[in-house]
Amino acid sequence: MSATRPPLSQADETGPRLFPMFADLARRPVLLVGGGAVAERKARLLLASGACLSVGAPALTPALCRWRDEGRVRHLHGAFRTDWLLGQRLVVAATDDAAVNRTVAAAAEAANLFVNVVDDAALSSFQVPAIVDRAPLVVAISSGGAAPMLARRVRARLEVLLEPSLGALARLLQAIRPRIRARFPDMPARRDFYDTLLDGEVPRLLEQARDAEAAAAVDAALGSARAAAPRGRVTLVGAGPGRPGLLTLDALRALGSADVILFDRLCPRAILEVARRDASFIDVGKQGGGAHVPQDRTNALMLEHSRAGAHVVRLKGGDPFVFGRGGEELEFLRAHGVPYRVVPGITAALACAAHAGIPLTHRDHAQSVRLVTAHCRTAFDAADWKAMAVGRQTLAVYMGTRELPGLLRNLVAHGLSPATPFALVENGGLPQQRVICGTLSELVEQAAGHEVRSPALLVLGPTAAFAERLHWYGAAPLSAPASAPAVGPDCTGGNGRPSREDAAPVPA
Repeated sequence: MSATRPPLSQADETGPRLFPMFADLARRPVLLVGGGAVAERKARLLLASGACLSVGAPALTPALCRWRDEGRVRHLHGAFRTDWLLGQRLVVAATDDAAVNRTVAAAAEAANLFVNVVDDAALSSFQVPAIVDRAPLVVAISSGGAAPMLARRVRARLEVLLEPSLGALARLLQAIRPRIRARFPDMPARRDFYDTLLDGEVPRLLEQARDAEAAAAVDAALGSARAAAPRGRVTLVGAGPGRPGLLTLDALRALGSADVILFDRLCPRAILEVARRDASFIDVGKQGGGAHVPQDRTNALMLEHSRAGAHVVRLKGGDPFVFGRGGEELEFLRAHGVPYRVVPGITAALACAAHAGIPLTHRDHAQSVRLVTAHCRTAFDAADWKAMAVGRQTLAVYMGTRELPGLLRNLVAHGLSPATPFALVENGGLPQQRVICGTLSELVEQAAGHEVRSPALLVLGPTAAFAERLHWYGAAPLSAPASAPAVGPDCTGGNGRPSREDAAPVPA
């Protein structure tokens, strides 16, 4: 390698420029020039690889100073000198001075050393890729310096797709590799064993942090003629409020690997669009007062498809364990010996309140949150109204749009002030979100006048008043409708309209 690299031919420019490789830097000398924040980030990566790191700079960040004091790095104090290159295997230039970086690059080239100049592909003879780290499994992504931001986008997508438990799986396979080679000396048979093992129970058990069971499954597979055949399973997935961006990474992974998806009415098409394209989609939605799929039929579908070896995703709006019958479905699966796991979702109380600008708790106004459903087996009138009517709490009522008159009557009868602020959040977290605000005495009138429809969440309590001041998503909150039906005397004190003199002030 000479001080000046020969120019590339036209063929070189249109073909691959960089040779992908992974370098073993453990106990090998590496020079890092620079002592600022960028150099600190590079030092972190180099130390993680086990390199013997020398850092050359007039001054160091506090973290670099700490690593120096701990003996993890050697500090070469002062401005760059060419004798720093002696004995090095690799050089990284990470200063904020372009002239210094050029000097380091030229000196490294002259010394036949590979050099990386941060954010300058033209001066670099090697580049550090964007990585997805599931150590010992590592995925590297590079655009060859053409589009670093694109490489970062690809990395972000891979982070979503690749389970964090892949590292544990790679370590397990590394530990049992000699046993697999001894058990299956023939390469085709060994490959078949790996394929069956990786498609079976072991990865799922590791995802659930059941390492001992995963190791036992491997032992059982090695003791038999071949690995156990793939076994069906069910994943209960919370879809959140219905916007794909609010799905968890685990939810996206489950949807991406599903064979069959049983989805509820509250799971919009946008959520289904991110699922595996060739999965079977089965609508098992339930809607109050309308046609619905009985729970027994949903249970039977989960059992049928899982016993056929499929990965079944039971997709539910919000969170499966918050008024979603998730517990009942797990009891059924457990009774029938079907493996299952649960992926939580953002429940409606959290999603609707956040998108309406309503803090569910507030040091000055609400010290607790109570989640209540107005659509359950127990009669609505048998609810614990006294507990719901206490002050300094936030009440979040699910599925209550058809029960507002009874809700209002019972809460006031048990001591909740008619001046208590409320916010009705319809389609919370979605582009068509509406927020209707008022006081408890106006609740029925406001809901009727604005024709509120399910899905809607009712938030009651002092913090509901924040919606009028802190809203940030969608249209501004609504209050009195243009025309509304009269409300009963239990809401108004007998004059057809609630008194505004009792209205609670918006929290400061």
